[in-house]
Amino acid sequence: MTITSDSVVTLHYTVSTEDGTTLDSSEGKSPLVVLLGRRFLIEGLEDALIGKSKSDSFNVSVTPEKAYGERADELVQTVPRSMFEGMDVEVGMSFRATTPQGEQSVIIIETTDEEVVVDGNHPLAGIPLTFDVEVVDVREATKEELEHGHVHQAESSCCDPQTGECSEDKH
Repeated sequence: MTITSDSVVTLHYTVSTEDGTTLDSSEGKSPLVVLLGRRFLIEGLEDALIGKSKSDSFNVSVTPEKAYGERADELVQTVPRSMFEGMDVEVGMSFRATTPQGEQSVIIIETTDEEVVVDGNHPLAGIPLTFDVEVVDVREATKEELEHGHVHQAESSCCDPQTGECSEDKH
């Protein structure tokens, strides 16, 4: 079977930066199982999987535009430390912030006695990524998976048979 959008794809992967620094890998773990076309993977990796088949192995370089986007300087802001009243803030901590554009994750990148610098960019924004991928399996998604937009575990459905409601804790 050839991979298309709406295929369930099982894969092993290693993702690294251009200089070869490994960022994440499924090596030694269970393979990743995803329903393609539902934005579980970055666009560049999804694009590279289309047309592949079980047992295919490949390497693909993904530009920031097809990964986590370019860095946006306007997403780095200095805010008064008083906004974190009663909290012990440290560099590297992440928070959800309410912005005019809605909820956004931010990471603290610098602190002083008076101010905290937060960065709303994804940590991998602006970084070209390289993926080494092995397609372990490909199958058609079930009707239920397509309706719910995600893969269901093989041994049981995540849905209540009476209501049809999907329970996230069964994934």
